Amino acid sequence: MTYTYLIKYAEIALKGKNRHIFEEALVKQIRHALRPIDGEFEVRRAQGRIYVDASKDADDDEVIDALKHVFGIVGICPVESLADDDFDGICKAAVEHMGRNYPDREGLTFKVESRRARKDYFKDSMEINADVGEAILEAYPELKVDVHHPDVSLYIEVRETISIYSKVIPGPGGMPVGTSGKAMLLLSGGIDSPVAGYMIAKRGVKIDAVYFHAPPYTSERAKQKVVDLARIVSAYTGPIYLHVINFTDIQMYIYQKCPHDELTIIMRRFMMRIAQTIAEETGSMGLVTGESIGQVASQTMQSLACTDAVCEMPVYRPLIGFDKNDIVDISKKIETFETSILPYEDCCTIFVAKHPVTKPKLDIIERHEHNLDEDIDRLVKTALDTDEVIIVK
Repeated sequence: MTYTYLIKYAEIALKGKNRHIFEEALVKQIRHALRPIDGEFEVRRAQGRIYVDASKDADDDEVIDALKHVFGIVGICPVESLADDDFDGICKAAVEHMGRNYPDREGLTFKVESRRARKDYFKDSMEINADVGEAILEAYPELKVDVHHPDVSLYIEVRETISIYSKVIPGPGGMPVGTSGKAMLLLSGGIDSPVAGYMIAKRGVKIDAVYFHAPPYTSERAKQKVVDLARIVSAYTGPIYLHVINFTDIQMYIYQKCPHDELTIIMRRFMMRIAQTIAEETGSMGLVTGESIGQVASQTMQSLACTDAVCEMPVYRPLIGFDKNDIVDISKKIETFETSILPYEDCCTIFVAKHPVTKPKLDIIERHEHNLDEDIDRLVKTALDTDEVIIVK
C-alpha cells in the first residue's frame, strides 16, 4: 500500500480536446510547488486524474500546504492506494482506514461512495458500497450509516489501482498559472493591488509587477513592504519580476505644473503609460490594477475613463465590483493583509490633494497635461532607464 495524494480539478475537465494541455500545465505547477520540500515526488496523470506520489520522508503538512497554493486544484485527497484489487483486501483497507482516522466513532455516521472506472471489475459501484459498508459495520458496530448527510464519506475509486480516501482538503480553484497569458500588475503597498494580482492569477494569468517608488518621500521600508507583498503573492503565482520605477521627478513636475485637484488622475495616467511600456517590452498582454468603483476619488467611473484613455492595451480590474470588506477578507485569506497595513506610505498617498476632483473631464485633463510638454518625455525616459528589476519568489 502506497501513500499518495489524489488531485481534484474542476474547470479543466470542461476543456474538451484541449484538456491535456491544461492537465500538463497543472502538473508543471504542482512540481514547481513541491520543489522546495524535502523528499521525492512523482506527479503523474492517469485516467483523468492527477496523482502525487510522495516518499516516506516528505512532511504531510508541508506537502498539503504547498498544494493549497496551486491554482487549478479544487481538492487534495490523501489516499491509500492498493496495487492488488482483491476485494477482501479492499474491505480490510477500508476498515483499517476508518479505525486509524476516526478513533472517536461513537455515534459517527458514514457512507461508502465508490466509483468504478474499470468496467471489467466483477462488482459494480452499488455492490462495492454495500459490501464495504457491511464490513465496516461488522468491525465497528458503534457506527451508523447515513447516505444523505454522513459525518464521513469513504470514497473508493476502482481504476488501474484502488484508491481509498475520506478527506478532501479544499484547494484554491481557478486555472493553472500561465494558461491564460501574461499581464503587468500595478502593485502598491495597499490592500487592494496584491488581492487583484491573486485574483487575476487565479484565472491562469502569469503576472509581473511594477511599483512606483518616490524617494525621499517614500522610504526604503515602503519599497521593502511591496517586495514582501510580491513574495507572499508569488507563493500562488510563481516568480514575479518586480519593476521598481523611480517616480519622484515626474511627481514633482506634475505637482509644479498641474492643478492640485487633478494630481492623482494625471499621476495615475503617467503610471499607466509607463506600466504599458514595460508590459509591451516584456510580453504582457494587459495591465492589472486593484481599483474598485467608487472606493476613492480616483476610482469613480469618470476617473477610470480618464485613466484608461492613455492605454492601448486592456486594463483588467478583478476587484471592480467588490466592497472593501470583500477585499479585506481575501487579503486575510492569502495572508497579505498584515503586511499591507504596515504604516509605510506609497507615492500616491503622499501627493494626494485635500479635495481631489471626482468627476474629471478628459478634455480638461489632456489640456492641463500640455503644461508638462517641455520636459515630461525626458523624465519618463529617465524613469524607464533606471528601472530596477527584482525577481521575487
